[in-house]
Amino acid sequence: MIKLNLPIYSHRIKSNEKGADIYDIIRKKYVHLSPEEWVRQNFIQYLINEKGCPKGLMSVERALKVNNMPRRADIIVHDKNGQSLIIVECKAPDVSITQTTMDQAVAYHMSVGGKIICLTNGLCHIYAMIDNENKRFFYLKELPEYQSLIEQIDVVENKV
Repeated sequence: MIKLNLPIYSHRIKSNEKGADIYDIIRKKYVHLSPEEWVRQNFIQYLINEKGCPKGLMSVERALKVNNMPRRADIIVHDKNGQSLIIVECKAPDVSITQTTMDQAVAYHMSVGGKIICLTNGLCHIYAMIDNENKRFFYLKELPEYQSLIEQIDVVENKV
């Protein structure tokens, strides 16, 4: 698989007649190792190891409805109350991050909520903080640590 613009992580990979499978530590099973799955599994490791996201508060390929159509969010990180916090849309490394990708992630956000949208193809990462009150978002240079997001939420909730 291609080297990504993420730290290098070790993965459990096994070969089979159809190619290879990679172990997903969130779904606790082997899944087909496609280029998009490579990005997804590495970004999961990034969220856990670099940003402190608890793996017990993550869901992968979560089913949801967007305009009454079934969709699947690549990765959703939740807070301790089960509320969506970070929505991640993954693409294969050879797929560009476009406005269509952002529109897809925003539609997921409208379905499940959240504070941050991440778009990644493993080479390029885009982070946007959602300001629900003013119905806008702004881009971030990097993804905040999980604990700092939780602290921000606690401060806002305690103001009300």
